[in-house]
Amino acid sequence: MDLAIIIIYTFASALILIYSISQFLLLLDYLRSKKKSAHTPPLNLDKDQIPHITIQLPLYNEKYVVERLLKNIAGIDYPKNKLEIQVLDDSTDESVEKTAALVAELQQKGLDIQHIRRKNRKGYKAGALKKGLKIAKGELIAIFDSDFLPKKDWLLQTVPHLKDPEVGLVQTRWGHLNRDYSLLTKVLAFALDFHFVVEQTARNFGKHFMNFNGTAGIWRKQCIIDAGNWEGDTLTEDLDLSYRAQMKKWKFKYLEDVVTPAELPVIISAARSQQFRWNKGAAENFQKNFSLLLKDKDQSAGTKFHGFFHLLNSSLFLLLLILAVLSIPVLYIKNNNPEFAWYFQLMAFFAVSTLVFFACYWITWAKIHGKGIKSFFRFMGMFFAFFSVAMGLSAYNSLAVLEGHFGKKSAFIRTPKFNVSDLKNSWKDNVYITKGLATYVYIEILLLLYFCFGIYSAIKLADYGLLVFHLMLVGGLSFVIFQSLRARG
Repeated sequence: MDLAIIIIYTFASALILIYSISQFLLLLDYLRSKKKSAHTPPLNLDKDQIPHITIQLPLYNEKYVVERLLKNIAGIDYPKNKLEIQVLDDSTDESVEKTAALVAELQQKGLDIQHIRRKNRKGYKAGALKKGLKIAKGELIAIFDSDFLPKKDWLLQTVPHLKDPEVGLVQTRWGHLNRDYSLLTKVLAFALDFHFVVEQTARNFGKHFMNFNGTAGIWRKQCIIDAGNWEGDTLTEDLDLSYRAQMKKWKFKYLEDVVTPAELPVIISAARSQQFRWNKGAAENFQKNFSLLLKDKDQSAGTKFHGFFHLLNSSLFLLLLILAVLSIPVLYIKNNNPEFAWYFQLMAFFAVSTLVFFACYWITWAKIHGKGIKSFFRFMGMFFAFFSVAMGLSAYNSLAVLEGHFGKKSAFIRTPKFNVSDLKNSWKDNVYITKGLATYVYIEILLLLYFCFGIYSAIKLADYGLLVFHLMLVGGLSFVIFQSLRARG
């Protein structure tokens, strides 16, 4: 049994180390991209070649944010005779009437905007986008989720990059309207910033596969159709279409410096639903697309290597959970088997993965928040807070990953939007909040007690090598459980 535990523990540690190497390679590509991009001239939109654009706004029960969304989109700077707006409304509540009235008001102002409804939610968001695409007038298709507020010049900044007929997608970086609302939103922003600053930029620069993030991007209609159109067989239809399009040799363009603000989930249940969809969808896409990428003779070994870890990145939560659960038996194995001392000394090498993650996130933090001693200490606090919360969510996210890999189907659960920007705005009356305490919270409580035993064991055995790890697990689980209890209503 001891040997089996050590083998599994080593295997999980090794996979995380290899994943960290892939992240380090992306970091190097990101740093190289900064040297090159400084010499890239700005692009302008030719007034005599203005393409027709369709903006798609997929909605589902968005009573709190739909007015803000439509007013923002109506103010976007683009010739009205070349702009169409599709409100793809799958709502089932009273927001339908509100949306219809807002659309009618904008139509009277001369805007080409349509309120498009379906009889059912077949295919969920992918199905709505596909239906809208059939009747879209635009040769370019911009997509925004309901909580995104693109700046007035968003189209003027993105469309010129599609003058190259081989470019099928332009993706922009997400900003955060409510980054400083709470510790939860700060942690979520911290995680997203790394993806949008380092990962997306590096993958694009290194000519590896990047992904459309479901919103704040603009597609060439021909690219969507050529790649097989939207499909609703995974929970991340955006990642799926991205890989299919790039395997069809379409080029993608990522604009790190074009920031599209959006709202972060302000309660843990909303964050959980978002995390579950993203993590399960990534695992589903690994099962669907990686074998196709592996067989694609036109793709380099580097692109296949990065594609493997890109599609498998959500499985890191499962590896992290395995390490965490086995860490306490490992502590006792180490204490009871001095002949394994060489092995545990060797295992210390795997700590290099932590250093890689530290460097990656620091580069991201410095890009957004600046350098300096004060900024660095703030970063240190956020780094440990982020990884603690990630550990706290590892059991829940591992369930999503397992469902994705084993093909268990589930509905597309939307992330509730709140239109909350500061502490004066209350989320407690939001009708979309799920009440009650789910079963997984009780599992997290058991895990919390288990890792408290891990801390006790470290003190009892006077072996403090994993103490910080266990303290972070206890802290992360305590935070997640507390937030879950707080959000019960």
